[in-house]
Amino acid sequence: MSYIKRNVDNVLLEWKTDPERKPLLIRGARQVGKSSTIEQFGNHFEYFVTVNFERNKKLKTLFDGDLDVREICLKLSVQFKTPIVPEKTLLFFDEIQSCANAIMSLRYFYEDYPELHVIAAGSLLEFALEELPSFGVGRIDSLFMYPFSFQEFVLACGEELLWNEVCKSSPEKPLFPVFHNKCLDLLKKYLIIGGMPTTVSDFIRNNDILKVQKSLDRLILSFQHDFTKYKKKLPALLLREVLTSIVKQSGGKFIYSKAAETTQHNIKQAVDLLIMAGLIIPVVNSSANGIPLGAELNHRKCKMLLLDTGIFQRLLGLPLSEILFADDFDVINKGAIAEQFAGLELVKNSSPYMPENLYFWTREKEKSQAEVDYVIQRNGEIIPIEVKSGKSGKMQSMHLFLNEKQVKYGIRTSLENFCEYDKIKVYPLYAIGNV
Repeated sequence: MSYIKRNVDNVLLEWKTDPERKPLLIRGARQVGKSSTIEQFGNHFEYFVTVNFERNKKLKTLFDGDLDVREICLKLSVQFKTPIVPEKTLLFFDEIQSCANAIMSLRYFYEDYPELHVIAAGSLLEFALEELPSFGVGRIDSLFMYPFSFQEFVLACGEELLWNEVCKSSPEKPLFPVFHNKCLDLLKKYLIIGGMPTTVSDFIRNNDILKVQKSLDRLILSFQHDFTKYKKKLPALLLREVLTSIVKQSGGKFIYSKAAETTQHNIKQAVDLLIMAGLIIPVVNSSANGIPLGAELNHRKCKMLLLDTGIFQRLLGLPLSEILFADDFDVINKGAIAEQFAGLELVKNSSPYMPENLYFWTREKEKSQAEVDYVIQRNGEIIPIEVKSGKSGKMQSMHLFLNEKQVKYGIRTSLENFCEYDKIKVYPLYAIGNV
């Protein structure tokens, strides 16, 4: 299977030439392409050494006792019959969650061997890091990876020129209608396929959406199998039940009592584990009275996003033909899949070193209830975002927010082309990541 380019490739190349670089820890859910991306990156070095701690369990003993990283590299060089030379070798610790001492060693690579390029990644890494709260703060950089963004999907489909036109467009300069319609067609496919590397690769190779559904089924089974590996002693059945409830409650506030017939404490534990595994992303209620948005939060009011729209539609059993052939926003947004997509795009297009936290806003007063899907901050300003099909007359919540918070403008994202009116800037759903 040939490698499909990712946006993170350029980030890694910048890291390679940064004289002040630190060891890099690649974080993200399983099967989002961490290992394959690093293996591809290894082609930019004269030598590439991969230490997989699950395949080479005996190598864990090298990290017992004193963590002399130069001595460790000498032994690894002999083991793999490959020179480990500063500026020429990329040393990759894969499945590093299996060796806690190897995680601890990363700080010493920074302190004692900073000229060597060192990258680490692993499955369910967050569970290992939770047990090592001070493993290397300030001495290690984390890089967060997610499934393919819509931009990456479009480029994978060979539509680089089309995406260039999207990037040139804005509410003041709409996209050429033919190009807009082409983007909508690609968007509908993406909502069904999702951005997991295996499903994107399957689609690019076979152009068969039904085959992709089988790949999604295999992914779902593998994620469910992982539930037995989670460190906390919660039944895998409960985790499945809570995940299913999160999918069913999409588009609204997550109500714990509806998730499973057990204590709220157990359900909260299950949610926390799913967040740590990267399978779900929380959207927290913010009062949005000022920046930072995270200063005034109500964690009792949360929405939950699933990691991937392809997995989401498969779990929810959405009618593929309706999404694929409909031009009506409400049909395409069944199960709030458009809202899921918008939130995921905001995260995927934020800094890979510091992912964007997601917030929404509500006002729950008698006879004056309102809700804005997302609230973000850009260049010191608060910007509300609504995902919907309605025109300005149907956007009471948005206008209420703009007036109450004295915000300059809001963004509506839908199937419309770029445009603007009143205090509303319209971005097509496929371009929401460009905000």
